[in-house]
Amino acid sequence: MKKTKVYDVLVLGSGIAGLSFALKLAAKGCQVAILTKKDQAESNTNYAQGGIACVTSPEDDVRSHIEDTLVAGDGLCDETVVEQIVKEGPPRVRELIDFGLSFTADPEGQPSLGREGGHSQRRILHVKDITGRAIEQALLAQIEREAKVTVFEHTFAIDIITRNKLKGKPSHLDPASNQVVGCYALDVRSGEVNVFQAPVIMLATGGAGLVYQYTSNPDIATGDGVAMAWRVGVPVQNMEFVQFHPTTLYNDSDKRFLISEAVRGEGAILRNMAGEAFMEKYHPLKDLAPRDVVARAIDSEMKRTGSRHAWLDITHLSSESLEKRFPQIFAQCKQNDLDMGKDWIPVVPAAHYVCGGVATTLDAETVLPGLYACGEVACTGLHGANRLASNSLLEALVLADRGAKAVEKYLAKVPPMEEPIREWVDYGGHSEDERVVLLHNWEELRRTMWDYVGIVRSTRRLTRARTRIRNLAREIQEYYWNFSVDPTLLELRNLVVVADVIIECALQRKESRGLHYTIDHPRKEKIPENSEVVKT
Repeated sequence: MKKTKVYDVLVLGSGIAGLSFALKLAAKGCQVAILTKKDQAESNTNYAQGGIACVTSPEDDVRSHIEDTLVAGDGLCDETVVEQIVKEGPPRVRELIDFGLSFTADPEGQPSLGREGGHSQRRILHVKDITGRAIEQALLAQIEREAKVTVFEHTFAIDIITRNKLKGKPSHLDPASNQVVGCYALDVRSGEVNVFQAPVIMLATGGAGLVYQYTSNPDIATGDGVAMAWRVGVPVQNMEFVQFHPTTLYNDSDKRFLISEAVRGEGAILRNMAGEAFMEKYHPLKDLAPRDVVARAIDSEMKRTGSRHAWLDITHLSSESLEKRFPQIFAQCKQNDLDMGKDWIPVVPAAHYVCGGVATTLDAETVLPGLYACGEVACTGLHGANRLASNSLLEALVLADRGAKAVEKYLAKVPPMEEPIREWVDYGGHSEDERVVLLHNWEELRRTMWDYVGIVRSTRRLTRARTRIRNLAREIQEYYWNFSVDPTLLELRNLVVVADVIIECALQRKESRGLHYTIDHPRKEKIPENSEVVKT
């Protein structure tokens, strides 16, 4: 008989949100388990190139950062949330520095601040173009020294277990009167499903870029946290606002390498196939316009000229200076026979960041007692209809801190477990000749989302996508109940939920706002509202 693993807190995910949250609770004496489906360093954080938007310069001010965020969010930001996160950012950044993170400095030893689209000031703290990786390494070094944190690598969380589930009731009904008691998780290496018991779960599972055929995200970004929360009845909102990064390196594969917005912050110019700088036709800020504007502009130019990509021109800077400022991007371009200082870079938009997610308070709380969410998986109200560049790492740090304080209070009053959690029951078996079905489902889902639920939408396209996705969902659900689980099946099960939720939220929004643009409703409504989907 397998032994149930018992902790005070379970953290699902090992990016900046999950790691910083775990460290804060461990410092309060909590026994914390971090579950990550790949290696502990594999996360969306690890791939974040740009940096952290934070007011640190005397030439900048909090009000300016707030206003830039509100403008980018296109009327849907929660101003109270924006104000608190921007104000609480500087002390959270100082904690990273205390952990040993060294941001890139100028010759005088002061932080070398970058500027990205939508920002009125230079305020992006960065470590060259590998900021995410540097943050991840600093936090993991602290985790390794923390005896109260146990990391379970290659452990895939399947479903949240609630008190109602133990009593034989549907978990998604009335989540406010329910309670988290743990989760089931697959040990990827052994194939066994284990029980992890805890009164608190923090969803820090990152984004869902792989729901689209072309994405800048790593392979782990399959919307696992959103799907798990939705299955237990926690509201998911604003999922229609999917940010397509305007500039990823064009190639023939599904995986697109991100060319950071910081490159345009250093003066790069977008050009069409005729070599014309076109952004002045679309926005007063030209190449530093918000991402949604830039992505649609590139898409428009590509369709107008019949081209497969646009060009990004930063040849006004030398190859030597570019290699020093953007070593990772420079090396990747070099692998594609491109010299950034001499050659224009072929770029196209790709799915990058989901602004919506699991609905939370400013303290990372969901409506389900014991369930918290932080980072890209959560929807706090900061981003609204479009995320301002480099605000995501800032949000993760602040919400992890606030969430840790809220969890500490919750643990002091949470009622004890009433009965033991039952072991996982495997109803299925193995059938290798059926595995090709999963591959076909995976390809159809991502292609459908790219073709019908992409940068430019219509009611007809969304309705077609909903029909196809729901047919896929039935097939995937049947496979789930009849075969043993593995990572591919679990990711596909989660992605089809995320796809359906994105479509439903998009159909609810009968206007064009921020990242959601539909040709059937090209104007904005006067009073914007959040979209929301709940399992019924």
